Amino acid sequence: MRTDELIRSKRAVRDFVKQPISAEIQLAILEAGRHAPSALNRQPWNFVALTDPEKLAQLADISGHSGHLANAAFGLILLIPEGHWPVFDAGQAAAYMQLAAWDLGIASCIGSFVDPAAARSILEYPEELRPVCCLSFGYPPKEAEGPPRKGGRKPLNEIVHWNKWGATLP
Repeated sequence: MRTDELIRSKRAVRDFVKQPISAEIQLAILEAGRHAPSALNRQPWNFVALTDPEKLAQLADISGHSGHLANAAFGLILLIPEGHWPVFDAGQAAAYMQLAAWDLGIASCIGSFVDPAAARSILEYPEELRPVCCLSFGYPPKEAEGPPRKGGRKPLNEIVHWNKWGATLP
């Protein structure tokens, strides 16, 4: 699929068909994140890849905002050190992975954790890292395969200001 088609058709899917995702597809998703750009090429991220349904359910329970992990076939936790740029870089890695997944027919949703200490107790990652977000992946149900809802995006003229605030398209 062309990049512009991927971007326009991608949507957050929180419910998935109960079907495993092959190791080959999981690795392709992870490779997309690994190849994301980062400030000064620091690549500050670490990914905890999850296929264990029990761990996915535990993380969904403690997340506060990521219940969709519970029924995902594949989940990822993006860990970063403290700082401004690692957050931006992790966002790029998450976007790359979601677009790569969508191109492979895999739906996804991004989420966050309200209790990083609880996540640490489940995943046992080092103290110097924190979970910036999580991603759930799975095959979409049939109703999620069509085009996104109409009217879901603001028009450019509402969000773009040319050369100064309030100036419209030249």
